Amino acid sequence: MFVAVLAALFGSAEAQDMELLPNTSPSLAASSNLLYDATASLNVAAEFQIKKKWTLKVPIAYNPWQYGKEVGSIKQFKFVLVQPELRRWLCEPFTGWFFGVHAHYAKFNVAGYDIGNLKDHRFEGDIYGVGLSAGYDFYLAPRWSLEASLGLGYARAVYDRYNCTTCGYEGSDKDNYIGPTQVGISLIYLIK
Repeated sequence: MFVAVLAALFGSAEAQDMELLPNTSPSLAASSNLLYDATASLNVAAEFQIKKKWTLKVPIAYNPWQYGKEVGSIKQFKFVLVQPELRRWLCEPFTGWFFGVHAHYAKFNVAGYDIGNLKDHRFEGDIYGVGLSAGYDFYLAPRWSLEASLGLGYARAVYDRYNCTTCGYEGSDKDNYIGPTQVGISLIYLIK
């Protein structure tokens, strides 16, 4: 009799699960790109479901660090980056494969690394562009997943060049780039 009363009041477990399924898919997530974390770059992203199979992800990354104090030994890869991305999921949001389109903007100040002209020069400027991306979301546990993604696209850099890592202005330049514009292995927490 008690089970009959509960069933009458709340319905069967199967019926409850079926009623809840359409409303149980995640609609909001927060994430951190572990590759940025590995470079001591602070980063966070929020991702919102905007339609049944569509989400908007807005990541922000920041690296304020400078290493070394003496002229010639300063190394820095300072930047602030925002890279909004519209995603289309093949199944449902935050599950399996997705394809996306992203825009990016970064302000940078880079010097002192043994790559190209960075060893003896400092570059400071802006990068902006667009790209296409694809990725896969791997389930880890309730509310947790791991995402791998790659984006290819176009970037334009407009920057000032300095003679050394700490000295005077040398000139301005512009460069175009086509290639990888996004790479990520992100830890994701499903909020809602």
